[in-house]
Amino acid sequence: MTSPSLHPAAGPARRTVMAAAGAAGLAAALTACGSDDDSSAGADTGSGSAGSAQGGGTALAKTADIPEGGGKIFKDHGVVVTQPTAGTYKAFSSKCTHQGCAVGSVANGVIVCPCHHSEFSVTDGSVKKGPATQALAAAEITVSGDEIKLA
Repeated sequence: MTSPSLHPAAGPARRTVMAAAGAAGLAAALTACGSDDDSSAGADTGSGSAGSAQGGGTALAKTADIPEGGGKIFKDHGVVVTQPTAGTYKAFSSKCTHQGCAVGSVANGVIVCPCHHSEFSVTDGSVKKGPATQALAAAEITVSGDEIKLA
């Protein structure tokens, strides 16, 4: 004859429950942050004359607003636009690859993260100075006339 166990049935460990709740929250946050334009992936235009507006994209700036050798951060759009050489415009995610801080400045050929002072190239987003080890993700832009838009 068997008797019922005095120990309750084992349920999931607290860590398992917390990890699952965190993963569900992260998935919900990432879904909410997503958009249809996928502006954080892909290539950028190689020069001011390449690309066309073709009726789409969010207007960011005029080409005159982006200094040569520097750039401008568009916090609301999560993108930084640079002009490494005259007439060449590039765009990158403004999220540092080290710990996700927003980059804070662009000058003298580098994009700088204020959190831990990682530096990235305005030309290709590559790491110039750590602690970051991965380049900034390229973002798609179009340049038509004097207007720069997210693609």
